[in-house]
Amino acid sequence: MSDSSDGELHPLPLQHRFDGPDDAPVIVLGPALGATWHMWDRQLPVLTEQWRVLRYELPGHGGAPAEPAASVDDLATRLLAVLDKEGVESFGYAGCSLGAAIGARLALLRPDRVAALALVSAAARYGTADLWRQRGVVVRANGMDRTALGSPERWFTGAFLATQPAITEWAVQMVRTTDADCYVAGCEALASFDIRDALGSIKLPTLVVAGADDTETPPADARLLVAGIPDARLAVVPGTAHLAPVEEPVAVGDLLATHFAGAWADTGSLTTSSVAVPPAPAVPPQAPPAPPAPAPDTYQDGLRLRRELTGDAEVDRALARAEGFGAGFDAFQTRYAWGEVWSRPGLDRRTRSCVTLTALTATGQLTELAEQTRAALRNGLTPAEIEEVLLHTAVYCGLPAARAAVDTARTVVRQETGAHS
Repeated sequence: MSDSSDGELHPLPLQHRFDGPDDAPVIVLGPALGATWHMWDRQLPVLTEQWRVLRYELPGHGGAPAEPAASVDDLATRLLAVLDKEGVESFGYAGCSLGAAIGARLALLRPDRVAALALVSAAARYGTADLWRQRGVVVRANGMDRTALGSPERWFTGAFLATQPAITEWAVQMVRTTDADCYVAGCEALASFDIRDALGSIKLPTLVVAGADDTETPPADARLLVAGIPDARLAVVPGTAHLAPVEEPVAVGDLLATHFAGAWADTGSLTTSSVAVPPAPAVPPQAPPAPPAPAPDTYQDGLRLRRELTGDAEVDRALARAEGFGAGFDAFQTRYAWGEVWSRPGLDRRTRSCVTLTALTATGQLTELAEQTRAALRNGLTPAEIEEVLLHTAVYCGLPAARAAVDTARTVVRQETGAHS
């Protein structure tokens, strides 16, 4: 958020551009994490025949300002601010991957403004939160190079990689030049994205497009969306992986053009002012008194935070070990340490990680130190910063204790970041 001259907070803008006739209804195209608006270049000829196309950049992508967004809703709010500024009231929306997540949230947050929706390479939940936070750890530790080099294999089929070296290199450079902090924020946004229970509330005409060979969001994810969204249909593009608009531009462009043309025919010709805002009633009805807020469930809050910081696999192993004898103690630890102390606002998580690593080194709790090293990486500490904490600890807690801590932390850092040295 940014401060304005009137002292109020306003959403940070998103870099954007228009193509197509000024007086045509608007379609918005949203990019995937790591990609720029150029991923939609080859859909423009068919779409701009009937629509004015707005494309936007994710923060820190394609030279856009590096202003990380904390969530998918944050990105949706920033996009709505752009549309408000440009005077666009109603619009169609098509997005790929993270861009599709933004579109789905827009359909839930402002169904009065989204005329029709297309979700490409999309899911109600993208993999697991652990997977995305792990990717963020790798970027913090190694920068963007490793992620950039691995992106083409996640995005394209083997046949496409073998025959399109120029596009493959373009994809690598596109990811490599993305701001690392903004990419990590995008990973965090996808980690917390989950609309499985809200699909029935998307009431818009929706097209779900899946690549038949997509391993990131396989066709099963698309079928789950179609099963949950009342007015949705599925199109599976053969021989295509995750970045379908790039790998099969003609097929995807034709699917989008047909879908939006049908939606416009069903709803009538939409313009930037066609959605009327109903007047407020003269005397608002009295709302019933709100029920008392339920007491916070510190165990569930603690378990959620514990999974977020140490990973699903580590927590599942700990819970399995604690079945029967020890289960009460594990529940106490989860409720008190994670659900209450770690969740207090008095210190940020990075600071709490520094304190925790120091205390565990001093007391020689190496098993716990391994778990907390993993949490420190997920809290945003780099391997170099963790080493600095242990070096500082050595001065006050002794070299043998710190040396053992370094050995333990080194193993975790290698596991989490893929480092070999």
